[in-house]
Amino acid sequence: MSDSLDTLQSLTSLTVANARMALEQGLAAIESGQDTLDLRNLQAVDSGAVSVMLAWRRAAQKAGQPLHLKNLPPNLKSLTKLYGVCDLLFDAPEAACHG
Repeated sequence: MSDSLDTLQSLTSLTVANARMALEQGLAAIESGQDTLDLRNLQAVDSGAVSVMLAWRRAAQKAGQPLHLKNLPPNLKSLTKLYGVCDLLFDAPEAACHG
């Protein structure tokens, strides 16, 4: 299944304050076979967002399925680059973190 998860598109922030809720939504999506998570509406992010995305990636790998993170806002791309996790999060890290 490759459709984006509508409930994640409703997220406007992904910070420590709502990380657990976002983590659970993403994990439920992955468990249901979702392979693409669309983060286009995120406006506020912090290090919690990076932690959540890493947990989603681990869950997808454990389930033996791909995970595509789409439409990351520039501030989130900047954090993934700052923390040096582009290679862990993206299939094409150059495009995702620099494109």
